[in-house]
Amino acid sequence: MSRRIDLAGFDARFAADRDPWGTFVHRDEGVKRHAIVRALGPGPYARLLELGCGNGSNSIALAGHALRLDACDGTPSAARLTGRALADKPRAQAHRCVLPGRFPRPRYEAVVIAELLYYLPPVAMQHLARDVARALAPGGCLVLAHHHIDFHDTAQRSHAIHRRFLAATGRSWHPGRRRRNQRWTVESGRLGE
Repeated sequence: MSRRIDLAGFDARFAADRDPWGTFVHRDEGVKRHAIVRALGPGPYARLLELGCGNGSNSIALAGHALRLDACDGTPSAARLTGRALADKPRAQAHRCVLPGRFPRPRYEAVVIAELLYYLPPVAMQHLARDVARALAPGGCLVLAHHHIDFHDTAQRSHAIHRRFLAATGRSWHPGRRRRNQRWTVESGRLGE
């Protein structure tokens, strides 16, 4: 792997192009978004946390499955784009949250993390895993969605990223829905009591 992208790199991408990876327009991104929403199962959830919201392409769909959505990203440009995308969703809000770090609320019934984990160095991912496990209510739903491809700018390999994250939480998980294709995997689990 070459040099990993940092928050400044992501911020520059979103400042230059509101959809740098085509998440609003590429068909496969729509299929993945549908898989993420389906993995959540029946809702709505009282409080849903989305980490790594990017430009808000998933946030719009997630807002309909929560009484309160907190969509978070570490870059100012992405948080602004998501805020605009959610402008007509009064129960959804975009936040700038550098991870690992403090979430907008102490407790959530569901957490969605898409296209984020392999951009974090292993120690940062371990901290985030423990933070998510603390914030998620017992029996709460966690949805993870990541590519299988090892991109040139990530901090760690994509292989088994979900398994490594779940192990780092130090908690037990009950497997839920799983959808996989040649490019990505979306899977959910419920936090053990």
